[in-house]
Amino acid sequence: MTKTVELRFLFGDQLNIQHSWFADVNTACLYVMAEMPSELAYVRHHHQKISAFFAAMRAFSADLKAAGHRVLYLDLNQCDGKNTLVEVLHPIIEQYQPESLLFQEVDEFRLQQHIERIQAKAKLNVGIVESEHYFLPKQELSKYFSPGKHKKMEFFYRALRKRFDILMCDGGPEGERWNFDSDNRKKLAKKDIPDIPEPLVFENDVNDIADLLETHKVKTIGAAKSKIDWPVNREQSLRLLHWFCQYCLPNFGRFQDAMTGQSEHSWSLYHSRLSFSLNCKLLSPDEVIKVAIQQYRDREEIDLAQLEGFVRQILGWREFVRGIYWTNMPGYKQSNFLASDRKLPDFFWNANVDMHCLRSALQHALERSYSHHIERLMVIGNYCLLAGIDPDQVDEWYLGVYADAIEWVQLPNTRGMSQFADGGLLATKPYVASGAYMNRMSDHCRSCTFNVKKAAGEGACPLNSLYWYFLETHRERFAKNPRMTMSYKNWDAKSSENQSDILETAQQYLSSLQ
Repeated sequence: MTKTVELRFLFGDQLNIQHSWFADVNTACLYVMAEMPSELAYVRHHHQKISAFFAAMRAFSADLKAAGHRVLYLDLNQCDGKNTLVEVLHPIIEQYQPESLLFQEVDEFRLQQHIERIQAKAKLNVGIVESEHYFLPKQELSKYFSPGKHKKMEFFYRALRKRFDILMCDGGPEGERWNFDSDNRKKLAKKDIPDIPEPLVFENDVNDIADLLETHKVKTIGAAKSKIDWPVNREQSLRLLHWFCQYCLPNFGRFQDAMTGQSEHSWSLYHSRLSFSLNCKLLSPDEVIKVAIQQYRDREEIDLAQLEGFVRQILGWREFVRGIYWTNMPGYKQSNFLASDRKLPDFFWNANVDMHCLRSALQHALERSYSHHIERLMVIGNYCLLAGIDPDQVDEWYLGVYADAIEWVQLPNTRGMSQFADGGLLATKPYVASGAYMNRMSDHCRSCTFNVKKAAGEGACPLNSLYWYFLETHRERFAKNPRMTMSYKNWDAKSSENQSDILETAQQYLSSLQ
């Protein structure tokens, strides 16, 4: 029997075949992967999210074995009764008697705590190596971020563009502009609807995983499917990347904030849907950006505005939220700047709500374990913020329902960007909007039972009264914010009678949620 000198443990989001660990086959190393019950219990997950992770883990394990690596893979049956990482590892260490146990850097604070506990008690050497995935090594985040201090994403993004020489020309930004927001973010016109590309999905069979979840009575949310859309291996992930560049990148920036209910592809539109592959590390952000840039160089139908909007999401926003997360944890997870405390409405679990925009976004989440970013921020997130929903409950829902949700990326996006619960560490203003925004960026209002033009009284769009109620409730906090001055001027221009009607409508609506 081959002596095992080193155990190397891999979590389900560490499927990076490009990691230096795998450059050479070392038979003295044993890779360990496990479908741990604890990973299914810290939050209630969407059925398709669990299926996607387990399917990706199994495929990665098979690829490692095919390459000649020694792998011990424990499925949920084999992990039954082992509720912690220590309980999973203890019998393996007893059996193989390794000299050392190695981990790659983890992306979640709770997992880091698990490893630290193991380091404190283990009788063998326990080490941690770099994840080799992000542009910024973890130890360098402190050069860009300070605990408890606001950092503007735009300046961070520009610094990374310069440092990694991405879309730079003669020391300045290519095209002589750092971003092209003013050229992007258009509404989908009626003539644009037929051109929305049919999304590439993979229909990966997960029947065996579904049976396993049923056997172990794992509590899940959302629709269970025997075949899931998500790419679960590197080959499929690369296919999706190239498909996105071929069919969606030419219009990505233009329609990245658009919504429609008039297409069977309303859930996908021009979004890349690469987040699951990126967050599991089946793809690296560097290669994703390089492929997109090469497509831009090779194809004249892709203009710089479309490309830059995509690069900013990967190089700018993704790296930015990681910095916010690690710099401010663990306190960040408890932040509740607005003291929001309402219960998450029951319709978040069944999409049984009359508002057309909200119903559509919730249906996408529950049926597919996915909503595109503008549905997450400006529909679901906007609603929760306006309604004053407890950010703990909002976080739990987002973290559980989306297949690509891992806490390091979910928490800053939800608690910071979406709910402003961090008091402005991440964003410069609350991302709140009335029905006018929804009507401007989507066609949902045409099919809605509510009147988007009304702010008070029966049939008024709830977003309208809730928007003004939010401003009035938090006036002391936001009235002097330069980005909100115009909103307060518009509110103050209304008659006192109109204001009272609007506030009463909002209060009646909020009372009905209880």
